[in-house]
Amino acid sequence: MVESKLKSNLRLLMAHHKIDSVTELMKKSKLSRNAIKKILKEENLENAKLETFLRLCDTFSCPLSDLIEYTPKDFDKEKWIKSKY
Repeated sequence: MVESKLKSNLRLLMAHHKIDSVTELMKKSKLSRNAIKKILKEENLENAKLETFLRLCDTFSCPLSDLIEYTPKDFDKEKWIKSKY
């Protein structure tokens, strides 16, 4: 059985927006180094504050789904694709 999984795309968003450091992101988002590092390291993402995610979304002008990906338990991608088409 596969456990549910949250994945952060923060590194990709930083690269796309040419933000080279955590310090630079801290200044733009007004978030703490600790909050940003936890998301970068994908440490306990399910316990991160929604406010933190929303502030990053505002910083990058993106929807939450661009920042965080969720894969539910027992997700079968092939089965899902077949059901869609």
